[in-house]
Amino acid sequence: MRKSLLALVAAGLMASVTLTACDDGGDPGDNGDSGTATTGSGSSSGKGGIGVILPDTKSSQRWKDDDPKYLKEAFENAGVPYQIQNAEGDKEQFKRIADQMLSDEVKVLVIANLDSVSGKAVIDRAKARKVPVIDYDRMTLNGGADYYVSFNNNLVGKLQGQHLQQCLSAKKRVNPIVAELNGSRTDNNATLFKEGYDGVLQPLYESATYTKGPDQFVPEWDNDEAREIFTQMLDQYPNIGGVLAANDGLGNAAIEVLREKKLNGDVPVTGQDATVQGLQNILAGDQCMTVYKSIKKEADEASKLAINLFKDVKPSVSEKLKDPQSGAYIPFVSLTPVAITFKNIKFVVEDEFVSAQTLCTAKFRKACQRAGLINQG
Repeated sequence: MRKSLLALVAAGLMASVTLTACDDGGDPGDNGDSGTATTGSGSSSGKGGIGVILPDTKSSQRWKDDDPKYLKEAFENAGVPYQIQNAEGDKEQFKRIADQMLSDEVKVLVIANLDSVSGKAVIDRAKARKVPVIDYDRMTLNGGADYYVSFNNNLVGKLQGQHLQQCLSAKKRVNPIVAELNGSRTDNNATLFKEGYDGVLQPLYESATYTKGPDQFVPEWDNDEAREIFTQMLDQYPNIGGVLAANDGLGNAAIEVLREKKLNGDVPVTGQDATVQGLQNILAGDQCMTVYKSIKKEADEASKLAINLFKDVKPSVSEKLKDPQSGAYIPFVSLTPVAITFKNIKFVVEDEFVSAQTLCTAKFRKACQRAGLINQG
């Protein structure tokens, strides 16, 4: 195990942060957790077993903290060896990690791709070794994965569009200009989200109830780039009345720009992923809503499939989803997202996704009391 991990470092396959803490410049080593070694941006309990490749740690906290935690927990509870690594936004590294895992003779691969091209390259290599692949959260278009586990992503977008409409109505806005900050064009989920919210917004544009404003995809879901893009949007359209942001990171980028103009809280902004930052923006009144996708449920479903495949048991999945590029139907485990606003923010705490203590720092204490997250006094 140790030699394999050190070899990965020597090959430059890993980034310099760990799953649980920022790099302090020390040497990689044991993390004291069930004998699991952690190196770079991943963890392993040995060669073989189940390999998981996550996309990055920048676009959302989930890829750094939540998914690794829940997947690791499931594999360890099942007593199955595993490797969980993060490509840190590097498509070539994504492929190199897969090559190393396949060389380590993993029996199953679980991947959340960075784009469909590099994802398909990994799936092709796995197929050549007769290793089944589970597309996790994001479908690899024309990839031919054996299974796909995700949420109803069109519904995610629909919820965003519907709640932006509700927030604009609550503010009694007449024909507001709506800006759209879409996710990465190379992520099929971003396409599905957009299909969902455009299905709500387009009829409102056509009826002149709303005015369609700037509409742009954000490369690689990069929050810094989103900030620059939205700055330009606001310069071009100073009277933007609402922002459909595809996730909490993009939403926060817009909120930071609005804050500079003292427009935060006045212009409704959507989000997704129920990140701590996004939830606190809702508590502050700066964000209209987010979408909660139970990452634990998603990780549990993916790990259940992977563990069965590891044990040479072919799982039965009743639902199938058509790959829009290849036309193939992929066995699909579909999960249902939940819209979160100030009124039901308590739901994510009750579902044990985040603690009230984490959300309710001194800055948000009064808002937390109003939301029923903590007691008065």
